[in-house]
Amino acid sequence: MSVTVELPADVLARFESEAARRGVTIDVIIAELAAQLPANVSVDGANRLSFAGIGASGTTEPVGRRHREIIAEHFADKTARDV
Repeated sequence: MSVTVELPADVLARFESEAARRGVTIDVIIAELAAQLPANVSVDGANRLSFAGIGASGTTEPVGRRHREIIAEHFADKTARDV
C-alpha cells in the first residue's frame, strides 16, 4: 500500500537522518513506528476518559460510554462553590 503524507521539514530531516544512520529507507522507519501504535483502537473511543469504567462494579451500566452524561447528571444541581 502506498500513502502520501506532508511532513514538517524538521520531522522529515529526522526520518532521513535515522534512515541514513541505519542504512534503510524512510518507509522502513515509518513502518516500524506505525507498528508500535496500539492495535484495534476505535475512533469512537477517542473521547472516552481512559480510566472511566475500568473497575468491576458488578453492574452492566456502560460507564465508559456514558461518562459525560454521568458527570453532567452529578454536577447538574451544583454550583462552582459546591465543587
